[in-house]
Amino acid sequence: MTLLRIAKKSLLNRKGTTFLTVLSVGLSVTLLLGIERVRTGARQSFESTISGVDLIAGARSGPINLLLFSVFRLGNAVHNISYASFEKLKNHEQVEWAIPISLGDSHRGFRVVGTHQDYFKYYQFAGDQQLTLDQGKPFAGLFETVLGFDVAAKLKYRVGDTITLSHGMGVVSFQDHGDKPFTVVGILAKTGTPVDQSVHVSLEAIQALHLDWQDGAPPLDGDQLSPAALLKMQLAPSDITAFFVKLKSRISIFEVQREINNYEEEALMAIIPGVILRELWNLVGVAEQALWVVSVLVFFVSLIGVMTSMLAALNERRREMAILRSIGAKKSFVFTVLMTESLIITLFGELLGVSALYFVLMVFGSALESQVGLSLRLFAPTSRDVVYLITILVASLLASTIPAWVAYKNSLADGLTIKN
Repeated sequence: MTLLRIAKKSLLNRKGTTFLTVLSVGLSVTLLLGIERVRTGARQSFESTISGVDLIAGARSGPINLLLFSVFRLGNAVHNISYASFEKLKNHEQVEWAIPISLGDSHRGFRVVGTHQDYFKYYQFAGDQQLTLDQGKPFAGLFETVLGFDVAAKLKYRVGDTITLSHGMGVVSFQDHGDKPFTVVGILAKTGTPVDQSVHVSLEAIQALHLDWQDGAPPLDGDQLSPAALLKMQLAPSDITAFFVKLKSRISIFEVQREINNYEEEALMAIIPGVILRELWNLVGVAEQALWVVSVLVFFVSLIGVMTSMLAALNERRREMAILRSIGAKKSFVFTVLMTESLIITLFGELLGVSALYFVLMVFGSALESQVGLSLRLFAPTSRDVVYLITILVASLLASTIPAWVAYKNSLADGLTIKN
């Protein structure tokens, strides 16, 4: 009878304990690799939100705050900047293009982004991918809008539908622009970035919505300007929230950044998005490391479970070990049998854990990506995953040396003697 057959029969003889031990190892593997995938997906999604932008400029505040509200649509600007300043800096000799954005309104909890046609032409994400339309076309008229993919999917909008915008960011707003409806003319393709959860209109539309407002409040009934009247006006934006800048040469980044930071006509600030992204990631990286530590601790608990189950079974198997010794098996053979059992348990546990992770990604990956914006699709095992699996296998074998050594030291007489 070969070593593997003995180990197999021994494990099958203890089906319940073996199954629970394999399940424990599998769950720890799923958790460890799953958290690693979340960490990797979060970092990738984080870094791929915006590409090809050398500087982001806005009102003088904190650099991380500027990045959060302009790119991730989180928080709010301290105050706006004049459109005249944007126009002047856009025409800087070192600037290739500049994209303005205006924030402040919403639609059922989704941010409204005021911008112009260059947004669809130049905005990039995930390296060099550009925005594309899944349906329709970019906005051209004053009361036309282009929806992000998630907005259209969650609210079940299609091209041709009519929506109204609200003042502020509440899901339920008491200051609606209900008298100025917008027509959906386009829906952007999925990007996995905050663009998917944005409603895009023109800067002129933002101006039109608030042209008849006074001191941040809507006009009294009967005093508001009608859409027909606004269409006849020559509207021009007066201010924006921030703007993205692409330079002709990256060599001039610090020079142009210094000029914007020292802009005399108003208090502006320019940040290098890549630098601030790393700073922001360092801040949130504490939570990332905490998740990893938790998963490692769970794995060590699983290892202790493997070792404990083998030790607990030893007292019942002393007669089995003694019979093996009595028919000529050496102590080293007994030791190797237990190590082989541990190897089989760990390998099946890893197979179960990886299979469970792939199942979760296959079934829930797209939904999680849509809900939280993380890239959690099916993936080939990375080199880090392989290192984790090998480490788990080695650690499990090391933990199993304790019960194996106990069995190794048991004598033939000890196994054949009945003890009370």
